[in-house]
Amino acid sequence: MEPEAGTNRTAVAEFVLLGLVQTEEMQSAVFVLLLFAYLVTIGGNLSILAAILVEPKLHTPMYFFLGNVSVLDVGCITVTAPAMLGRLLSHKSTISYDACLSQLFFFHLLAGMDCFLLTAMAYDRFLAICRPLTYSTRMNQRVQRMLVAASWTCAFTNALTHTIALTTLNFCGPSEVNHFYCDLPQLFQLSCSSTQLSELLLFAVGFIMAGAPLVLIITSYSHVAAAVLRIRSVEGRKKAFSTCGSHLTVVCLFFGTGVFNYMRLGSEEASDKDKGVGVFNTVINPMLNPLIYSLRNPDVQGSVANIFGEEITDL
Repeated sequence: MEPEAGTNRTAVAEFVLLGLVQTEEMQSAVFVLLLFAYLVTIGGNLSILAAILVEPKLHTPMYFFLGNVSVLDVGCITVTAPAMLGRLLSHKSTISYDACLSQLFFFHLLAGMDCFLLTAMAYDRFLAICRPLTYSTRMNQRVQRMLVAASWTCAFTNALTHTIALTTLNFCGPSEVNHFYCDLPQLFQLSCSSTQLSELLLFAVGFIMAGAPLVLIITSYSHVAAAVLRIRSVEGRKKAFSTCGSHLTVVCLFFGTGVFNYMRLGSEEASDKDKGVGVFNTVINPMLNPLIYSLRNPDVQGSVANIFGEEITDL
């Protein structure tokens, strides 16, 4: 069955995801490592979320946004990891066309939401350190909810735009995706129709989605750095920087891998490298985020320890 001229139909009913490795021995190792990473990510992020919900002293804007990021990290790894674990167990590497589009949509929805939430957290740190007298009014609960709602709206629009653009492409074979989940750069390589407009759309929207938040984050932290350096107390500077260090680490990991993955037009030789970046985006980053925030944050550490301490005592 060939695509009809002038239509946007596809002859491919399913794709074959080649995965991370090909040998059966390595697949077993990947299964164990991926399952471990998935469980650690779920446990770590849910622990932070529980601490934020239970501990009154964590009911602040910064931890409100951090709780949302934890939910997103759970969703981001759940979009890709369970499906990959299932394929490794069943030795079935196919995914239907509709399931592929759904996976792509939800991945870009959650990743886009993460992008905007990291920007909101940078703005929160700017207000807390540079505008402390008006912080409580400028970052009240209404503003927090508006920032989250705006983030969901922008992320949904971005994900829907890319998904609809992908449906306009024809796929008539081959159907092998050199990746472990469905993403735009790899699917572009399989299209038998021109992808130039779709690639330009990806670049343009990606530049807006990543460029604008990154400019806002850099602007916020340039003001934060200037304000912190004016603090005379060494202990005061150390405390101020410690509240921003975790967030900056996550920002560097998130935007660094995202720029590498989506800001390269027409690159076909980097598929194997894209797998490594994909592992960072979907597995390592969500797993590291709770560790980064908890290891550098005594408030979160204490709250998590109190929760598990109480549970152990009750048992």
